[in-house]
Amino acid sequence: MCSFKLRPSKLSRYFCENLKIMQFKNTAEFAKKLDAQDKLASYKDEFIFPVINEKEVIYFTGNSLGLQPKRSQKYVNEIMNDWGGLAVEGHFKAEKPWWDYHERLAAPLAKVVGAKPEEVTVMNTLTVNLHLLMVSFYRPSAKRFKIICEEKAFPSDQYMLASQVRFHGFNPEEAIVEVKKRDGENHWHLEDILKTIEEVGDELALVLIGGVNYYNGQVFDIRTITEAGQKQGAFVGWDLAHAAGNIKLQLHNWGVDFAAWCSYKYMNSGPGNASGIFVNEKYLDRKDIPRFEGWWGTKKETRFLMEPEFEPMPNAEAWQISNAPVLSMAPYLASLSLFDEVNMDLLIEKSKLLTAYLEFVLHEIDVELGETTIFEIITPKDRGCQLSVFLHGQGKALFDYLMKNGVITDWREPNVIRLAPTPFYNSFEEMYRFGQILKQGILEN
Repeated sequence: MCSFKLRPSKLSRYFCENLKIMQFKNTAEFAKKLDAQDKLASYKDEFIFPVINEKEVIYFTGNSLGLQPKRSQKYVNEIMNDWGGLAVEGHFKAEKPWWDYHERLAAPLAKVVGAKPEEVTVMNTLTVNLHLLMVSFYRPSAKRFKIICEEKAFPSDQYMLASQVRFHGFNPEEAIVEVKKRDGENHWHLEDILKTIEEVGDELALVLIGGVNYYNGQVFDIRTITEAGQKQGAFVGWDLAHAAGNIKLQLHNWGVDFAAWCSYKYMNSGPGNASGIFVNEKYLDRKDIPRFEGWWGTKKETRFLMEPEFEPMPNAEAWQISNAPVLSMAPYLASLSLFDEVNMDLLIEKSKLLTAYLEFVLHEIDVELGETTIFEIITPKDRGCQLSVFLHGQGKALFDYLMKNGVITDWREPNVIRLAPTPFYNSFEEMYRFGQILKQGILEN
């Protein structure tokens, strides 16, 4: 567990397991020194950065859309060339045949989410996949029909849950139980979630929570919540849109029933791109589980015999419906090749240090600007690489100033900016430079 203490001084002590104790300094020289020691520094050159004022931007919105890996175009061009040169024969005669293209993503993706390769596949998009997984894992009865989620979950999840509940003939106001934050606080307490699960008890059909909250960046205790929900006889699933490629996941070892995630945030696969799913191995190779089925989920060996009976694939591919959208899978495969080169432990190690340094820079600027606190970080210590910062006394003019000066960040009402220092392509020097631009923006606004 990583912890550090910040003091209102020019130096701050930082400690994290497996990392050296060091004294942070809010100087360009110190930031460059950290970059020189960074094992992942070279990967910054693997990505394409937008340019503002003839300079590459400082990009803080990998939690919304990751930057494009330079190698993505090669992967897409392979398919375009095969389409042009082979046409329909590309399904079987391309260098990476299209009919089993999705299989190439399973092994590297399993490493990222802590699963067995047979437990994951890529298909459709995130909310579509959550709907499809609900067919299997939300099977309400007259008594057991309630769903627990977090208060103000991502809107798409809210819409999805409410529509599923109505589809089964229940009232969302009665069936959906939201775990609220405590009055005056910006994060959830694990004990409140566990208490809610226990109180709903044998009426609970499903727990479905975002593994990392999109707004405040909080990481939930997936293992403990999963165990608690299953103890009550419910299924437990996770929306990992902001978790996949960001935090350490062990979906198989934690006994998660199912999960889904998009691929375009920390996994850099391109806007609106294909979604990954996880289905625990205990549900694989079974015909007694309800699914919406299509021919790409039927057994590979007999798929093109056009048999009338559905024979499910013995892995998560049984949940696939249509043939693989290879043009969208290509940039995902390109990005996964980067993750395959750099294991998640190394990415997370840098992420912790990078995020800690950014927080230090914010505190130092707060001190330099006077007694009144400007920056309130509402992200708790259980976090990935996102800091959500409440700007006291500042409005959207500051956000606009940052954008004009080459800092791409994210604004959320009422006056929160989300900063996601991504370990693949953000540097320590950028954290320092951002701090200087931010300070100047406050002084001018």
